[in-house]
Amino acid sequence: MLDWNNYRKELAGRMGELAQLSPGTMEGYKALASAGSKTGHLDAKTRELIALAVGVTTRCDGCIAVHTKAAKAAGATKEEIAEALGVAVALNAGAAMVYSARALDALGE
Repeated sequence: MLDWNNYRKELAGRMGELAQLSPGTMEGYKALASAGSKTGHLDAKTRELIALAVGVTTRCDGCIAVHTKAAKAAGATKEEIAEALGVAVALNAGAAMVYSARALDALGE
């Protein structure tokens, strides 16, 4: 299995390099990443659980590394994280069902 702590450190280094090479990209990302937290409608734990589930559905190891740690820091329990991951699994299965219908539609063309 992956050493997630080491991976987070390595990733942070590469993100720092990207920020130096393309500061506008990083500034834009930071603005997007922080925009939702400014409304106050969702608490930090809920936002991190959503981010983790989305990270799983998009297959982003960096998202998983960062948001697993952040969800835990925001007070998410292992059980809450598992439930959020279950939602991600269901969404991926649902998407496969929808795209299966699209494939059958394409077959009829």
